[in-house]
Amino acid sequence: MTKRRKVIPSLRMLADHERATAKKARASWQMFTIMAEFIEATEYLSEIRPAVSIYGSARIKPKSPFYKLTMTIARKFSDAGFAVISGGGPGIMEAANKGAHGGASPTVGLNIELPHEQKGNQYQDISLRFRHFFTRKVTFVKNSDAFIILPGGFGTLDELSEVLTLIQTQKSRAVPIVLVGSEFWKGLLDWVKTMMLPMGLISESDLDLFQVIDDPDAILKAVFDFYDGRIEEPEPVTGEKMFYL
Repeated sequence: MTKRRKVIPSLRMLADHERATAKKARASWQMFTIMAEFIEATEYLSEIRPAVSIYGSARIKPKSPFYKLTMTIARKFSDAGFAVISGGGPGIMEAANKGAHGGASPTVGLNIELPHEQKGNQYQDISLRFRHFFTRKVTFVKNSDAFIILPGGFGTLDELSEVLTLIQTQKSRAVPIVLVGSEFWKGLLDWVKTMMLPMGLISESDLDLFQVIDDPDAILKAVFDFYDGRIEEPEPVTGEKMFYL
C-alpha cells in the first residue's frame, strides 16, 4: 500500500498574497496586544506583595451573606498587609475590592472585556484591563501568594481548576488555596473523593492542595500558618509599609 503524503496548507502556499499578508498582520497585532498586557501588569503589580486573590461569582448580590463575608475577609487581609486582587467586576469581585478599599493595603482589579456581566467596580486602587483571558489568568497566578475561592460559576471553577493544576504539576509554586462556603463546595468535593480519587485520576496527596474554611479569622490564620515563619509577623500598616514573602 502506497502511503500518500498529506498536503498541509500554510500561508506561504496561498496564491492570494494579499490575504496571506493580512492574516500575518492580524496575528502580529494580536501578539503585540498580548505582550502589552503582560508588560503593563508587570509594571503595576511586580512590587505589590504579598497579595491574595479572591475569586467568586459576578452574580452574587450585595444582600447575599457571601458578599458580606467576602468584604470581611478582604478587610482582614488588607489590614494584615496583603494587597487584595479580584477580577474587578461586580458580585464577589466588588465585595473583595470594597472590603479591602477601606483597609491598609492596595486593592487591585484585573478587569476583563466582556459583552455582559463585567463592569469595573469603583473600589480599585489599581485597575488593569485585559482583552485576553489567559494573560489575565497568568497575572493572577504570578502575583498571588494565596487564593480565596468563594461560590461562583464556570469561570470560578475554571480559575480554581487552573490554580490546582499548576500547583499539582509543579508548574507553579505551592500557595494556600482556601475554599469558602462548605455547603456550596460539598457536592463537588464529594464527587472528587468518591469518583476521581477511586479511579486514580488524582492522588490522595492532591486533596491537601486546598482547605475548606468558612471563618474569616481562621482563613487568615491558615495563610500565615502555611508560610510558617517565612513572613514577618505584621505590624500595624501605615502608609506604604508592607511585609514580603
